[in-house]
Amino acid sequence: MGIARKVERMVYTHGHHEAVLRSHRWRTAENSAGYLLGELRPGMSLLDVGCGPGTITLDLAARVAPGRVVGIDAAPDALAAAPSTATVDFQVGDVYALAYDDDAFDVVHAHQVLQHLADPVAALREMRRVCRAGGFVAARDADYAAMTWHPEIPALDDWLALYRRVARHNGGEPDAGRKLLSWAREAGFTDVRATASAWCFATPEDRLWWSDTWAHRVTKSAFGAAALEAGYATEADLARMAEAWREWGAVEDGWFAVLHGEVLCR
Repeated sequence: MGIARKVERMVYTHGHHEAVLRSHRWRTAENSAGYLLGELRPGMSLLDVGCGPGTITLDLAARVAPGRVVGIDAAPDALAAAPSTATVDFQVGDVYALAYDDDAFDVVHAHQVLQHLADPVAALREMRRVCRAGGFVAARDADYAAMTWHPEIPALDDWLALYRRVARHNGGEPDAGRKLLSWAREAGFTDVRATASAWCFATPEDRLWWSDTWAHRVTKSAFGAAALEAGYATEADLARMAEAWREWGAVEDGWFAVLHGEVLCR
């Protein structure tokens, strides 16, 4: 049994190791916010919640220019990796208590944020508060239980089970993708468009990159440290999972898909 501890309002299970930030910097509006792009217009104001190093934020800013764009993150370390730019105002912020007036933005966006929150419905309500009438709140989250891959490698099954256990220990919901629609309705939205999309890693370059980032994240990120602290895994367990990632990455016909749920709430 793992040790018990107080669950905080938000614990970012991955932490901000360089391997995690490397993964975040790969994200673009095209590969991570495609469901949103058709709604954007020049001159819109946009708030990007949980923006991390800001790659998606900058892409969105280019689409709404010359509109005001703000990117917030709870972690100063993540914001330190964001570029210095005149197009986006990057700030430390709390999704539960956004430092903006009611109806301040046309678009409020959150990518891979709600899965880490103890109260995602409260966060959606706060995002709704700062969104203007006629605007929309957009959210996209992975669904870990729906991740699938080839070939079958038992230690990757162990990795997935461990991640989901640690994420829930931290107060989050790793299978958030399937719950976004219900959370949005509970938050008071009545006009919600729910969709799904996936990342797929199947080229040699993509396999090498994806497997390498996760091999390091298992052993060196906050996720691995939390698994050890809670007693859910040993260092030998983590090393075995990291090696499984490298094994998968070396397979010529290796394939990995990450399903995401998405909601566009008007």
